[in-house]
Amino acid sequence: MRGGYKAQAQLFIHIYPSQDNPTTQTLWVFSGSSQTTTSWSIRTSGGYSARDSWEVGGNLFNANKPMEQTFTLSSLFSSSNTNDIDSVRARIPGGGRTNITFAASATNTPTMTFGGSSGGSRTIARLWLDEDQSVGDEDDMGIRVSGSNFSYSSSVSSSWTGSGILNKPIGDFFTGTFNNNQALLPRFASTTGQVRIVVNNQIIPEPEEYALIFGLFALGFVLFHRRHRQKMQKKQRQQSAV
Repeated sequence: MRGGYKAQAQLFIHIYPSQDNPTTQTLWVFSGSSQTTTSWSIRTSGGYSARDSWEVGGNLFNANKPMEQTFTLSSLFSSSNTNDIDSVRARIPGGGRTNITFAASATNTPTMTFGGSSGGSRTIARLWLDEDQSVGDEDDMGIRVSGSNFSYSSSVSSSWTGSGILNKPIGDFFTGTFNNNQALLPRFASTTGQVRIVVNNQIIPEPEEYALIFGLFALGFVLFHRRHRQKMQKKQRQQSAV
């Protein structure tokens, strides 16, 4: 197991503050794969349904809690959204941070793909979010596609990839990792996998920042080693003079 992630297939959503508009928007990165458990479809709108929604394992929403609201996922491509685009593009195709692997299309609006003879791909255009008011219940989330309902068959591969911008700031979410309630999986995820949401309160570090951190660490190690060597040499000279 690497980075705290289980070995089996999983569907991930990583949420970050937008680099361009960190106080008003969040960057959503989709990755991973699973398998469908039954034949159904992902809708274009509507409330909770196991066909395209799931119960988050805990309280996801911290402020401005949505009440069965649908939010548009804007395409990452924009003439003014250069920082977010560069941040994600810099991680294609290797990824590595928190075990994300970005596909070649990761700077596009998120896309859902199903295998099998009736499979295909469709844009994830909207997210359905709901803060459950019932005592003991957990918050809900769902994906909604563009165009018409997107049908999928039973026991075929399911995957999503891509990144989009949501008009909801990072402060509206609790930081942490949220696995879906195992008893309320969306039908496009297998019983052996999970839908995992990871909310990060830090902007994705740029590769240059990693290089700077590593460089400072290396410099500190060199200075420490040099100081230690000088002290040892001084001690040896003092012992030789006795």
